[in-house]
Amino acid sequence: MTILGGLDIHRGQVTFDYVDTRSGEVFGGQIADPHRHRFREWLDGLPDRDCEFVMEGCTGWRYLVEELEAAGMRARVADPAEAAALKGKKKRAKTDRADAKHLRMLLVDDRVPDSWIAPAHVDEVRALGRLYLDLRNCRASWNQRVHATLFHHGAPRVSAELFTEAGQSQARTYGAELPEVNRHAIETSLTMISSVSTEMVTTRKRLQWIGRHQIGARAIGAVYGIGELTGAVTWAELGDVSRFRSSSQAVRHSGLDITVYESDANRAPGRITRQGPPALRWALFEAAMSATKPASPDHPYYQQVSKRVHHKAAVLSVARKHARRCYHILKDLGPDALAEPNPPRATPPPLHT
Repeated sequence: MTILGGLDIHRGQVTFDYVDTRSGEVFGGQIADPHRHRFREWLDGLPDRDCEFVMEGCTGWRYLVEELEAAGMRARVADPAEAAALKGKKKRAKTDRADAKHLRMLLVDDRVPDSWIAPAHVDEVRALGRLYLDLRNCRASWNQRVHATLFHHGAPRVSAELFTEAGQSQARTYGAELPEVNRHAIETSLTMISSVSTEMVTTRKRLQWIGRHQIGARAIGAVYGIGELTGAVTWAELGDVSRFRSSSQAVRHSGLDITVYESDANRAPGRITRQGPPALRWALFEAAMSATKPASPDHPYYQQVSKRVHHKAAVLSVARKHARRCYHILKDLGPDALAEPNPPRATPPPLHT
């Protein structure tokens, strides 16, 4: 490549640092208020089209990669944690220019810790899954607010789910005698719960449609406990499993692996690392909860571990088994595992009601 460079991405600016390999001259600067068209103009101003740029896999990399590839240039995405580790332990000033230079040096030395660049259709399913998890967590927080307000004033406990008509009716009845401010808080919370629940339904239907019609997502549904929803999320978050050398790396990617004692680390041993996508951990954990049922083939294993340790550790252990099983299923499918959903006579449900 004639030009090798690094890009440090921020919402306010993109800092670049690249070297012209013919002359050895280094160029650096910033693209202020970056967006797609401005970045395209900057690419048009480069002295050569034979370019390769690397950036960290943080928010904003998608459109930069798309524009680089559209311009006939090569784009690479580095794993942020591994790229930072390659700086070493020596204390250095951390600036945007220094980060861009570090990425450029990794590229020049051929030491870039590459991250997998997901195809657009896989990235869209990832976005849907993460949105669904955010909506779920949002609804849970509003639920907790209603229950806490009622309990704080000594009202009876609502027995039904608050996203149902029965639950909301109970909450309004029990909160009728509360002060005006607290009644307003409960009413606002119930309104938010209804709104979020509506969006959850449309998002869940699209994910379930993908779970039925995408080859890889449908295949991992053979694992007991993985349904259409969790299958779609797990498939998208695992992605191309050929980048993993073994199923252990798939477990590590999920963040379900256990921390060990390290003399130079501050984190306690014996906990899950939580370094992977939260949506993947959620999907695997939800699927693993089925091991508590006697009909599950993992139920004897779950009972064995839960007696030795506790319930949550047993479920996490089953979740790691699910991650390994999904890895092997997707690996056996080969390139077909990432094919776009192609149903014969079905269209995806709309995302807007």
